[in-house]
Amino acid sequence: MSNEDSEADVYPPSEDTYLLREVAVEEARFDDTALEVGTGSGVIAESLKENVERVFATDINPGAVRAANERGVPAVRTDLVAGLDATFDLVVFNPPYLPSTDETPDDAMSHALGGGETGLETAERFLDDVKRVLVPEGRILLVASSLSGVEEFEKRDDYVVERVATERYFFEEIVVLRLFPA
Repeated sequence: MSNEDSEADVYPPSEDTYLLREVAVEEARFDDTALEVGTGSGVIAESLKENVERVFATDINPGAVRAANERGVPAVRTDLVAGLDATFDLVVFNPPYLPSTDETPDDAMSHALGGGETGLETAERFLDDVKRVLVPEGRILLVASSLSGVEEFEKRDDYVVERVATERYFFEEIVVLRLFPA
């Protein structure tokens, strides 16, 4: 596969990426070890490099892992945090949050955008497992969309959830949530 082909399979930076990047850089502390889950192009993790002690990234897409590595961010191919045994102070994730249908193609870009039947399944799986790699006082930044129900995250009793940024784009509202394990 050519480099051009693999770049076409990587989620490009978009409005949600830039919103999360802005919030993540503000949230970062110089003594943090940070993790970007589902790094895509790697621009968020790359921006964090100057603001944290160490930054790492994961993605299930090998093209995204390559893109992050090319930006100088150590990245591994794994599903969410499944292959990790380290702990992190700050974990950021822009999950696929659009509802998927039976007609959704089975390709890398569809996986980067489609979050399951309701659009929440990938983020819910992440929240069910991320505490395993989060230090006790750790923080999570998570992107959510009005198209799939931001309120569902706020209803969880295993996290304290705060809305820290909101932007309206065309047909949806993008929200960045800060979560702390309850």
